[in-house]
Amino acid sequence: MRLPARTLLDPVHFVALGFGAGLAPRAPGTFGTLVAVLPAWWCFALPWPWRIGIVAAAVVIGIWVCGESARRLGVHDHPSIVFDEIAGLLLAALAMPQKTLFWLALTFVLFRIFDVWKPWPIRDVDHRLGGGAGIMLDDLMAAAYAAACLMVSRAFLPNA
Repeated sequence: MRLPARTLLDPVHFVALGFGAGLAPRAPGTFGTLVAVLPAWWCFALPWPWRIGIVAAAVVIGIWVCGESARRLGVHDHPSIVFDEIAGLLLAALAMPQKTLFWLALTFVLFRIFDVWKPWPIRDVDHRLGGGAGIMLDDLMAAAYAAACLMVSRAFLPNA
């Protein structure tokens, strides 16, 4: 079910739908993740406590706003709800070893692979948990998988 653009007039939907990115006709999750690319790049220069605080705030906001948006839409984890992808990329970006386009692109690709593929136990969490926590948790787990791959990649690509 495609949502009308007027849905963005509601501030909860505006945030949950990734400031409009979730209304993309195809691959709304990818467009939602793209929204997080610039903030992830910008945050890299911040001290660790700030970066962690921003990610924590995105997660807390995401749990509420995604859950409330889903409740108002009457659909659990509607494809247009993409704030979870935004928070997920920000979390995965914490594992970037350097501020380069290569590492940012690799972070983006790895996160999208795990978010779409949903290997165990991500798929179970996606199907079993309801509300905002359920919407957010599968993307946070995909981010953790992507972060683990980034850490392993550092060892094999030290000069990238």
